[in-house]
Amino acid sequence: MLDVCLLGTGGMMPLPYRKLTACMTRFNGHSLLIDCGEGTQVGIKERGWSVKPLDAICFTHFHADHISGLPGLLLTLGNAERTEPLLIIGPKGVERIVNSLRVIAPDLPFPIEFYELREKEQTIQMDGYAIEAFQVKHNIICYGYSVVIPRAGKFDLQKAKNNNIPMKYWNRLQKGETLKDENGRTLTSDMILGAPRQGIKLTYCTDTRPVPAIAEHAAGADLFICEGMYGEEGKEKKAREYKHMTFYEAARLAKDAEVKRLWLTHYSPSVVWPDEFMGKVRKIFPKAQAGKDGKTITLDFQEE
Repeated sequence: MLDVCLLGTGGMMPLPYRKLTACMTRFNGHSLLIDCGEGTQVGIKERGWSVKPLDAICFTHFHADHISGLPGLLLTLGNAERTEPLLIIGPKGVERIVNSLRVIAPDLPFPIEFYELREKEQTIQMDGYAIEAFQVKHNIICYGYSVVIPRAGKFDLQKAKNNNIPMKYWNRLQKGETLKDENGRTLTSDMILGAPRQGIKLTYCTDTRPVPAIAEHAAGADLFICEGMYGEEGKEKKAREYKHMTFYEAARLAKDAEVKRLWLTHYSPSVVWPDEFMGKVRKIFPKAQAGKDGKTITLDFQEE
C-alpha cells in the first residue's frame, strides 16, 4: 500500500492556513518527498510522520515556492545523525541549485546524490517502485512525476509443474529472485507466476499548462494530484500567460486520463475557499476533490 499526504497546497506565498507546495509518500518503510516548499517540515510534524526514512526528494522545478524549505530540512536530517545518502532528483541544474542553497547548510553528516533529468521522459527505479518523470509546460523547465508500484502475478501451480520447478524454489521465486537449480538451469519468477496484476499509481503535476503528456502519464492513476491555480471566472488569460492551470483544465485532464480520483493543489493566494468552485469542477470530473494541507489517503492494491 502507498500512503500519500499533501503537506502544503499553496502557490506563490504561504498563508496562515496553507503551507507551500509539498507532497510525501510512504511505501514499505521508504519515504519520498515531491517538492519542498516553505512549511514542509511543519506539515510532516503535524501529520505525525517522520523525515528519517526519507529516500529521495523530487523537484518539479526550481521556483522558490517549491524548494525554499530544503535547507532547513537538510539541517534537520543532519541533526538526526543521518549517515545514509539522500537522493535528490530534478531538472537540469539540480546539483548547482541545491549546492547554492547549502551555503546555509554546508556541513552534513550524509552525502547527497543527484539525478539530473535531461530527457523529456525518464524512469528511476527505487526500492520496490518506480518514479516516472515527464516534462510539462511551465515558464522554466518543469517535470511531473508518477510513482508506480508494480504487482506480480499470482502463483500458478500448473505453470510451476509444467516448467518442472521444484517446490523448494517457489517461495524465493515469488519474491522475485533469479536462481540456478542443480542442473545449472536459470529459474525466474515468470516460470511460476501468472500475468502481472494491476499495481498502484500516483501522478503528481503542478505549475504547467495542460499538455497531452500529462493525461498520457496520468492514465488510469489511482490518484491524480494536479495544479488548480485558479478557480475564479476570468482567470483563463492569466493562467495562459503565467503557464498555470485552472481548476477546470485540471478536471478535463483527469477526465481524459480516466483516473480514479483527482485532488487539486497549488492554489493562488486569491483562492481563499477552493470548495466553493468544486460544484462546477465535478460537472467535468465527478471524483474531484479540493486538496488541503494534511489531506491523506492510503492507496491499496485492488483485488481482482
